[in-house]
Amino acid sequence: MKLDHVALWLADRDVIADFVTTRLGMHVIDRTDAFTLVGSDARRGKLTLFAAEGPRERGALKHVGLRVSKLDPDAERSFDLPEGVRLVLVEADTDVEYDLDHVALFSAHPEETAAEYTKFGFEPADPGATGSPRVAVGGAWIEFHEGDPGEPERPLLNHLAVLVDSADEHIAAANDLGIEIDNVVDAANTYAVFLRGPEHVRIEYVEHKPTFSLR
Repeated sequence: MKLDHVALWLADRDVIADFVTTRLGMHVIDRTDAFTLVGSDARRGKLTLFAAEGPRERGALKHVGLRVSKLDPDAERSFDLPEGVRLVLVEADTDVEYDLDHVALFSAHPEETAAEYTKFGFEPADPGATGSPRVAVGGAWIEFHEGDPGEPERPLLNHLAVLVDSADEHIAAANDLGIEIDNVVDAANTYAVFLRGPEHVRIEYVEHKPTFSLR
């Protein structure tokens, strides 16, 4: 498994898309009536910006961390964007600039939530620089920060997506563990199952079809 994308619900997705394509070296990979997919590489970490009614509520999402190989000491390292979107740059070894480094989530019980995520296929990991509990997924992390994720009616976070070899294997595993399956989506380039994760966070297990051709 590896962290494939973070999906957000936004009232004005174009504002966020314009920022990351003009300031952060990403490009528009795909755009439909429903969403805009942005990233520096279609096969690495991306942001999916879904069109939705506003205003959106922050809910569980604290920020999204993007990895870059080198940062100027005087460069901005965090960006607070409209609708509660916060992006953070992390300097670390990477072969793809602006790949996903981590997702920081608010949790009422960070250590317990981290343990719950291991049932969903994430790997246990030592705390990072912030000292917050976290889990690993293909060289990236999900961090859990003390805070109230709430139960927003219009959350900012749509879902977290991990790339897998077989979505059907995760459907079978969810059935065995009694984990709620939200829905299954058979699309042109991908096949995916969405599960209801801890603290109302949806987790997508997405499989690229042989026809996958996005750039």
